[in-house]
Amino acid sequence: MEKKRFFTPEKTYSYEKDMESLKHAGVLQEAFQYGEANREKEQGKYTLEDYYALPEDVRAELIDGYLFVMDSPTTFHQSALLEIAGQIRSFIRDQEGSCMVFVAPVDVQLDCDDRTMVVPDILILCDRDKLTRKCIVGAPDFILEVLSPSTGYKDSTLKLQKYAAAGVKEYWLLDPDKEKLLVYDFAREQNPTIYGLTGKVPVGIYGGKLQIDLDLVREYGLDIFD
Repeated sequence: MEKKRFFTPEKTYSYEKDMESLKHAGVLQEAFQYGEANREKEQGKYTLEDYYALPEDVRAELIDGYLFVMDSPTTFHQSALLEIAGQIRSFIRDQEGSCMVFVAPVDVQLDCDDRTMVVPDILILCDRDKLTRKCIVGAPDFILEVLSPSTGYKDSTLKLQKYAAAGVKEYWLLDPDKEKLLVYDFAREQNPTIYGLTGKVPVGIYGGKLQIDLDLVREYGLDIFD
């Protein structure tokens, strides 16, 4: 029997409201400045063809035809991702598991259409049939995003809803500025569980057998700047 999902597939967010907020934050930019191939398009009408036409040095995501240009990750961002991904990979290897962990940049064609391509910071994929040489087609099992001033609103609103609707089982939002971790278990809870960036936090898709040691994440990232 399929478990009841608290987050329904319908798009419950307001594009008009959220896109306006993102424009004011300087996150949603006109894409034509990054390549002649995109000059005739406007936000909401971009496709994967436009996404792949962007220069290689431009970091971007495509969400329902809207193109989001992203800043380069911070040093903490990178060190945190490597530490967390390393812990996940060690667990999978020790358990001789078949799931795979990926660190950005790896493209995820979330809706299996030509209007959305996201680039999660960390993901765990257990269905290898979704893996192609070019990208992952469909929803990963687990996604983690590290919040930043340029991505925080998008990650906690638009992508939260997109991930839930697409069938992602578990979504972590790590906020280094507030020193908090929000864990969404989409199949069981509507509200996130909130942790400080200390101690160990269980990964739900592994029934808690895998626990991420946040003290190590701090040691190799956040504490450097204290």
